[in-house]
Amino acid sequence: MLRLDIDKKWNGRPSTRRERVIVTVEADRHSDALKVTIDAPFHGDERPEGPAGPTPGLWEHEVVELFIAGEDGRYLELEFGPYGHYLALSFTGVRQQSAGPHELHYRTVVLKHAWIGTAFVPRAMLPEGPHRINATAIHGHKGRRRFLSTAVLPGDRPDFHQPEHFLAVELP
Repeated sequence: MLRLDIDKKWNGRPSTRRERVIVTVEADRHSDALKVTIDAPFHGDERPEGPAGPTPGLWEHEVVELFIAGEDGRYLELEFGPYGHYLALSFTGVRQQSAGPHELHYRTVVLKHAWIGTAFVPRAMLPEGPHRINATAIHGHKGRRRFLSTAVLPGDRPDFHQPEHFLAVELP
């Protein structure tokens, strides 16, 4: 099992304890997929329009993201919201979308102050390894958005599409 703690702002500065998100990635015992579990605080941001499922623009809402990059510049961006909305996109290079949105099996439970999401990501969607990974979280209203990340990312403003700064991992 791989555990990613989202416990700081994108630039490495401290975040609050209440913002901490835990993302776990493990092999699914019943299929050729990765099981991704999100344990996140619930901030109560506005729900995206439309039904749960693939949702373009999900990053404009309360969301936890998981980026899985391969050696050849390809990467998968997975976005998960507390209300059952998600987005899965494949890229051949930085912001060069090549496929998606992909369908995933994803479910959530929203509690009073937290939410838990579980997704199953088919291994066929993953880029060839070796892999680099990053988990991020965004919440808050316009003008007061908070951008958090497992890996520290350089720049003057949040930019999560920096696979060269993701953490080297061996996927389960």
